[in-house]
Amino acid sequence: MAGPKALVAGNWKMNGLTPQLKEVRLLADMLKGVRLGCDVMVCPPATLIRPVVQLLGSSRIKVGGQDCHAAAAGAFTGDISAEMLEDAGCTAVIVGHSERRTRLCETDAIVRAKAEAARRAGLSAIICIGETLEQRESGRTLEIVSGQLAGSLPAGFGSADTVIAYEPVWAIGTGRTPTTGQVEEVHRQIRRDLIEMAGEERGSSVRILYGGSVKPDNAAELLGGDNVDGALVGGASLKAADFIGIIKAYA
Repeated sequence: MAGPKALVAGNWKMNGLTPQLKEVRLLADMLKGVRLGCDVMVCPPATLIRPVVQLLGSSRIKVGGQDCHAAAAGAFTGDISAEMLEDAGCTAVIVGHSERRTRLCETDAIVRAKAEAARRAGLSAIICIGETLEQRESGRTLEIVSGQLAGSLPAGFGSADTVIAYEPVWAIGTGRTPTTGQVEEVHRQIRRDLIEMAGEERGSSVRILYGGSVKPDNAAELLGGDNVDGALVGGASLKAADFIGIIKAYA
């Protein structure tokens, strides 16, 4: 059975002012007429979501948010709801990124509530999981990843509303990357867990992305493994020339 169609999503994190929109325009121009072997998404900071959506228009590039609150509305100063993201033109939202899990102490339960909020608003949740260097070196990688997955997934999840992103914490923004074999080992475990939780059909159709120091020169190798259905890209998504180099891994 063929795997799900790949997705390459760019997470800009807290980067990007109005001049950065030229990179989005350039990316859209570079993809015109190109036969894409994957879906493409950009996740800009909240201040640029509406301008990016308007700039892309009918482009094949989708737009996602970087986080959302679990509630639809309320007295949560500074937060953004999934409904607000959908209203701005997003089709997806990243939840549970390691930077929020570690620095803002987000638990699996919080991540699950945000994923449920995304589904409520009609968005797909890109649920991030991954181990620290200490956890990997102690041989607990598969245990940690399986535990985060089980705790973060909402009941009744499926490919229409859920994407998993495996991002080893020690490889995010460090320049360090796992071997293809290490990535495949974790993705196989995630796939087994998904099938165990949801059955063969649903569990096999959920996309599992890899994230962590993905660049044009290593994309083909990292993304060519079994059960690797795309990438969640950080810094390399800020420049159209670099991002399209990763997208071309699926050309």
